[in-house]
Amino acid sequence: MSELDTRRFVARDRNWQPKGYTPDYKTTIARSPSQALVSIPQSLSETTGPDFSHLKLGKYDNDLLLNFNHGGLPVGERVIMCGRVVDQYGKPVPHTLVEMWQANAGGRYRHKNDSYLAPLDPNFGGVGRTLTDADGYYYFRTIKPGPYPWRNGPNEWRPSHIHVSISGPSIATKLITQMYFEGDPLFPKCPIIRAIANPAAAETLIGRLDLSSNVPMDCLAYRFNIVLRGQRQTRFENQ
Repeated sequence: MSELDTRRFVARDRNWQPKGYTPDYKTTIARSPSQALVSIPQSLSETTGPDFSHLKLGKYDNDLLLNFNHGGLPVGERVIMCGRVVDQYGKPVPHTLVEMWQANAGGRYRHKNDSYLAPLDPNFGGVGRTLTDADGYYYFRTIKPGPYPWRNGPNEWRPSHIHVSISGPSIATKLITQMYFEGDPLFPKCPIIRAIANPAAAETLIGRLDLSSNVPMDCLAYRFNIVLRGQRQTRFENQ
């Protein structure tokens, strides 16, 4: 890639994101703006820091099989979620904080407002964090989350997914997305996915089976590369 290409500004394609008002995704009816948006100047605290390069992480912060251990291992299919965080030109984004949270193998979150009938796993907390390395790589070991019903309709189910947060150089630049699993038959049926008009944008949310990153006789691996902006941008929830 030439120097000119790496300096060229690539405008965001506004059609890459779903519309704020999508009636089939029922919560958008109440939360989508009904009036013109107002621009609010950002404060200094919103546009500077924090700097995560010196953040000290716990030994098992990125290992959800062990970071909530209460005498045993969690139940479910053991998987690896890995990939790179890069900019629109494929350059790595090093030392950035990647956080994730998810339901357990039965499809239940460890949250006081989750009343789904699936039991909680005493050895699974469902949250993790890590810093990308110098080449933008990140890695988590976890349990494949189960699908779960939600109140969007009488028989609606969320596909198995993992929530992902990427912290940029300031609080105001945090991005949030979700990783889905390749081949999940619920993926194209989900109203949230159907709200994304561009099929290529929806494809950026799929973690691809990566046999080269497997741990033999232990874990399958799913590769989920995150592109922060530009023509190959990952679809984010908060843009």
